Amino acid sequence: MLKYMLLPNYKDGSVVNLMSSVGGALGAKSKYTPLKILKPDELKSAKNVVLLVIDGLGFEFLQKYGKNSVFSKHLRGKITSVFPTVTSTVVPTFFTGLSSQDHGMTGWHIFLKELGCVIRSLPYDLRTSRFSLAEVKDISSVFNLKPFTNKISCNSYVVTQKDLMNSPFSIATAGKAKRYAYTNLNGCFKTIKKVITLNSKKKFIHAYWPNFDSLCHRHGTKSKKVLTHFKQLNKEVTSFLKSIESTNTVLIITADHGMIDVPKTKRIHLKNHPLLAETLTVPLCGDWRYVYCYVKPDKTKQFARYVKKKLKHCCTLHKSKHLVKKNYFGLGKPSKKFLERIGDYTLIMKEGYALYESLAHEKGHYNKGDHGGLSKEELYVPLVVVNK
Repeated sequence: MLKYMLLPNYKDGSVVNLMSSVGGALGAKSKYTPLKILKPDELKSAKNVVLLVIDGLGFEFLQKYGKNSVFSKHLRGKITSVFPTVTSTVVPTFFTGLSSQDHGMTGWHIFLKELGCVIRSLPYDLRTSRFSLAEVKDISSVFNLKPFTNKISCNSYVVTQKDLMNSPFSIATAGKAKRYAYTNLNGCFKTIKKVITLNSKKKFIHAYWPNFDSLCHRHGTKSKKVLTHFKQLNKEVTSFLKSIESTNTVLIITADHGMIDVPKTKRIHLKNHPLLAETLTVPLCGDWRYVYCYVKPDKTKQFARYVKKKLKHCCTLHKSKHLVKKNYFGLGKPSKKFLERIGDYTLIMKEGYALYESLAHEKGHYNKGDHGGLSKEELYVPLVVVNK
């Protein structure tokens, strides 16, 4: 298998299986088997089960820069994300326990046939105008966002950044969980501790930290700002663990995906490929390290020929339905809605490449670090388990 085309391990080694392990310990059932390296029995006796998702903290980054960190000290092993390896697909997996083909969120930009438009998924608004779709159709009727917290038998809590707390997505996926907000890194861990010590009842706490990912996007994975932030994370987690001694808490730390650097020389823009652009019926969907292409029926040969000839150095071409059959998006049969959201073809970018498109109202936007593809840097995430 190509090094930039690894396959998520939905059998017993992905974040979906992690949620099956957590759910199995807390009374929920899943069609996915529990994680091979973290069985439900290991979590059943804990008074508090805390799942901390650090956005963008990949296993390969940890291997390179975190050898003496608290993360490495308690590293259970590596697991895979799901495909696509983007927040807009994997965070819904953590909140629902479902794979991307089950919950239906296929990336940042999604063409919704039922609404006749391209949307930004997590903000749940129109790509063109930022108009909130919450006023048109409930997000839970568009995506299968049955909350994981509604499936388990204990009290549950969500700890997230203040500006994310009241989005349609956050409200829908929190379910019966009580939501707590924070404003900075120290506040994140103080809030988790506050919830742990609320009472002596059994709890599941889902916490999310987004800033590592955003720093990698802006500055690249090897930048001083990212490495400084990682040191701060290490310091905060170490201090937090000392503060929750003897609380009978299991802390699980993982990520939604890892990151890969995208140098200027590997940024491809659709505007420089007009013969490719003219074959498309709607803008490119998905994200920049993979794209879904909706192709005009009479232009399919031109599309495929162009990609194979002009872009073979930077991406691989796949019929989207073939990726489904090969279980890239999950196991089992996907819904018709899901198939409508992955286009006719999927382009998966090779190491370090990204394919951009800017619409008329958008300024050119590039990331120094990115994700979405199937390289080891993007697909593998750490599983850190600490028993307190």
